[in-house]
Amino acid sequence: MGSRRILLIALIAFASAIAGVFVGRLVSEQPRANETELHAVLHKKLKLTPQQHSKIDAIEARYAVRRKALEFEMRAANARLAEAIEEEHGYGPKVTAAIDHSHMVMGALQKETLEHLFAMREVLNPEQARMFDSTVVKALTADAR
Repeated sequence: MGSRRILLIALIAFASAIAGVFVGRLVSEQPRANETELHAVLHKKLKLTPQQHSKIDAIEARYAVRRKALEFEMRAANARLAEAIEEEHGYGPKVTAAIDHSHMVMGALQKETLEHLFAMREVLNPEQARMFDSTVVKALTADAR
């Protein structure tokens, strides 16, 4: 195998590893500024009743457990991707399977997050829900502006 081909394979493996780390950090380790903003709106601006606070706290507690589990699974998926890259040194079937699994876990986390948001929204009155919706839309489109 020529040195150019080895260099190309090494560069592809390195780029794939960096992409896997980036995606993992994006999903699980990045500070959640938009989530913090949403929680500030929920707990300060919406003037929740004690009953609403109680229901939302329970929803958040359930979500926190599920989110931690999915973040752990994402880190494990990244480790499997790194192993596959190390083993195949290219974009082979094990790397492809590891990437597909990572995407599945990221999708599950996104779905869980949306279910959590919709569950909290159900606790709100119509005026609170409008403010909540506006904050969610702003959070989802903040980087697009």
